[in-house]
Amino acid sequence: MQGVVDGFATILLVIAVGALVAHLRVVDEGGQRVLSRVAFTVANPALMVVVLAEADISRLFTGYVAAIAAGVLVTATTYACLARWVLRRDLTGGVVGVLCTGYVNAGNLGLPVAAYVLGDAALMAPVLLLQMLVLQPLALALLDRASADRRPSVLRLLTTPLRNPITVGALVGLALNLTGLRLPVALDAPLGLVADMAVPTMLLAFGVSLRLGPLPGRGTSAPELAVVTALKTLVQPGVALLVAGPVLGLPPGDVLAAAVISALPTAQNVFVVAARYDTGRALLTARDAISTTTLVSVPVMVGLSALLG
Repeated sequence: MQGVVDGFATILLVIAVGALVAHLRVVDEGGQRVLSRVAFTVANPALMVVVLAEADISRLFTGYVAAIAAGVLVTATTYACLARWVLRRDLTGGVVGVLCTGYVNAGNLGLPVAAYVLGDAALMAPVLLLQMLVLQPLALALLDRASADRRPSVLRLLTTPLRNPITVGALVGLALNLTGLRLPVALDAPLGLVADMAVPTMLLAFGVSLRLGPLPGRGTSAPELAVVTALKTLVQPGVALLVAGPVLGLPPGDVLAAAVISALPTAQNVFVVAARYDTGRALLTARDAISTTTLVSVPVMVGLSALLG
């Protein structure tokens, strides 16, 4: 339990530093974008290569991944039904809403949580791969279909994961692990240095975004935002906890991992997807869901860690 508390304390303090430097105007929105881009395109992929090259692969694809997938399936199905028959959303709005309820922030917040709270950053690798190899291509295919002037091509769908640097880094790390190959020292040492800056860079950027980001609730109806937030931060981890514990009977560490990872907030790249396909309600829903689930998810994760840790 003490390790969980120390892990969250470390994360929250670095996030607070990011918020402070934003408040003092040391870093503005442009600086936050630079930090995020460096983390996304350079540091995170390096971290995935370093971590997965040495990870116990059999540990990465155990029952906790099935529990996480079950949580995503339940929340996505629930929102899809509500969007179709209650909220009356079109296909674009429905797909974006589903992403808001099930697509977790596995990069900027998930990797630090896995490293400092769960004790193993490699625990996020299956989630990253699931999202980038399955959920995102499927969502883009549906959004392309909803757009009259866009039609999905097989090549575009197949290469979508390869356009994400984190996914590429994860695949490279897995390849090194499975083949037993080792990078030469001339590459391994600088790669390790870059990987070491991933977590602090992500957390600083996250803190800056919390301070400078827009207040939620100004573009989305309160009931819809409440539904999305509840599905993401309460229902998804609740289902994962139920499946991992009573249903599958997993070890306590796996139950904790499934619940905490499922409680992560909506990923920021859902907003990017929404902005690409829609400039109206779906865009506002994504923006507000990211802000609100971020605020709610932290106490939920702390509570789950205290209960299960």
